[in-house]
Amino acid sequence: MDDRVTVSALKERVSRFVLERDWGRYHQPKNLAMSVAIEAAELMELFQWDPHENPVRPQNEAERRERVREEMSDVLAYLLSLAAVMEIDVSEAFEAKMASNEERYPASGPGGETGAAER
Repeated sequence: MDDRVTVSALKERVSRFVLERDWGRYHQPKNLAMSVAIEAAELMELFQWDPHENPVRPQNEAERRERVREEMSDVLAYLLSLAAVMEIDVSEAFEAKMASNEERYPASGPGGETGAAER
């Protein structure tokens, strides 16, 4: 589905969801930025304490994958809502940032490392 749905369509879907519930008054930049951080923390929690697989929660990899998928979607929804409220073109912002990163951290060649900062 990634190859068929545009970022613009996702932004419109989130905006419509917010509008239909009359949540616009809550979706201010500060609140949305905080919500991104909160949801990102929930995503991080799925990997906390164990560099590999968490033996306690979730119980299996399929469950873990589903929970990661849900938390990633929450993060993305709030980012898209923030972009809509602040009138930021996500694709343009992403391309500009990647160009900046490529300049700042040039590829050193096949399998090479340019330093820990790019990881």
